[in-house]
Parts: sequence; structure tokens; C-alpha cells
Amino acid sequence: MQNSKKFKAYSKVLSIAGSDSGGGAGIQADLKTFHEFKCYGASVITAVTSQNTMGVFNIHEIPQSSIESQLDCVLRDIDFDSIKIGMLFSNEIIKIVAKKLIEYKCKNIVLDPVILSKNKTQLLKNDAYKTLINNLFPLTEILTPNLPEAEILLSRNIQSLYDIEKAAIDLLSLGPQAVVVKGGHFSNGNKCSDCMAISSENKVTVFWLESEKFFTNNSHGTGCTFSAAFAANLAIGLNRVESFKEAKKFISKSILQGSYYKIGHGIGPICHFGITTKIRKTI
Repeated sequence: MQNSKKFKAYSKVLSIAGSDSGGGAGIQADLKTFHEFKCYGASVITAVTSQNTMGVFNIHEIPQSSIESQLDCVLRDIDFDSIKIGMLFSNEIIKIVAKKLIEYKCKNIVLDPVILSKNKTQLLKNDAYKTLINNLFPLTEILTPNLPEAEILLSRNIQSLYDIEKAAIDLLSLGPQAVVVKGGHFSNGNKCSDCMAISSENKVTVFWLESEKFFTNNSHGTGCTFSAAFAANLAIGLNRVESFKEAKKFISKSILQGSYYKIGHGIGPICHFGITTKIRKTI
């Protein structure tokens, strides 16, 4: 007898990224963020890092056959509403991920071009920058570099708000549908200004969002969490601009909430607990 029960549908998000043993960034931060937005989170692990709040002490690259197998298993079985990509580490991993995204016709891809850790450890090999740009940027719905990453990708310094906007537009020309350059590293008084450039119908539209800047040592996982929140909001059906606004609210609240806690002896993590509830009360 056929089961006629009607099941509810999850909003489903896949994270393709590295594992952070300290729990503040990477796959761990992504899954915590997806959960906060009531999204079902799955993962493909590209590298295992040995790290804590003091730094990254070892990187183990997952064998390419294992990464390909992980991708095949989840993408063949689950129809994801969005995909967040973080640490990829090498040319070979980038090419495998790009191939599988095309093969399975993946949508709503959010790429956080992870290059350096908070402690300045190299998380993307120097010879992989061009591979990332050529293979993944054209598949990307949203690209979310911070200022140091944007400077590396464009090979120039960013020293003003005008430079941030120009960087977002120039990165847009490399293939993504939209680019958010995050201004957390920029000195702008008590404000944190993020710029989004969107390509649509042969024109570029620019949006700025501003929030209060919180001066705290607990900032580990901000980039991963922001891009994961962006992907989660795309998964639940919001458009790019709405997802940008919600991700900005989420990361601001996460940084503020995390500033009240003490974990470890170095750069502590932001907080993921109950943040979306706090956001909804302020909308």
C-alpha cells in the first residue's frame, strides 16, 4: 500500500568548505548558521584544519577522490536550494568543485573566496587564485570577499569607500552575478559599510548597507557566517538584495552577541545562538 502522507519540505543548503577544529569558522560555522535560519544543512569537506583561537597549525587536504565522492553523493540525492563555498585550498579541488556544480546544474551559489585566516595563515595556495577566478567566478551568484581578499584578487590597494565600490564593480566583471565587498577591515569610524554590486540586464546596480562597528577581539568566523547566512536566505526564497540585508543584520547581531563571551586565549568566535529570533524582533 502506497504511503499517501504529505511531507513538509526543508530549505536545503550545502556547504563546501574546510573543517575548523575550533568550531568558530568553516563547516562548523556554516552548519550553525543554516540551523539558525531553519535550513537543512549538508557538507562536503575539502580540508581538515588543526586550529583554535590562537591560529591554524596544520592543514590536511582531503584526497581528491574523496571530495568528488562526497559531491556526487549529496548532489545526486538532494536538490539543494543554495550552495555556500568556502575554503578550497588548491587548484585541483577548485576544478573538481566547478565540474560537479556544472554537472548537477547547481543554483544560488555563494562563494566566499577564503584566502587568509584571521591569523593570516594561507588558506588558498598562491597558484590557485587564477583557477578560482576562471573556474568558479562565472558559476557564482554571490561573491563575498572581505577587503584583504578583494585586494589580493584585484592586485591593488583599497583605501576609501570609493575604492570599495570600484572593487565590487571590477570583481563583477570577472563573472559573478553579484559581489559584496565587506568593509569590516576598513577604518570608517564607528560604522561598518558593505557594498553590493549587481549585474542585471546589461547594467550594474550598487547598494550600500551600513551598520554599527563593534570593537571586539571575538571576530573569528565572520566571513564564513555572513556568506552562510546569505546562502540560507537565498534558500528560503529571498532575492539578492533582501538576502544581503538579512545576512548583514545576522552578522552584526552575531558579532555583538559574541563580544560578551570568552572562548580560548586568542581571537574568539562570534555567536550563532538565537540570533535570527533577535533579528525578527527588530524588523
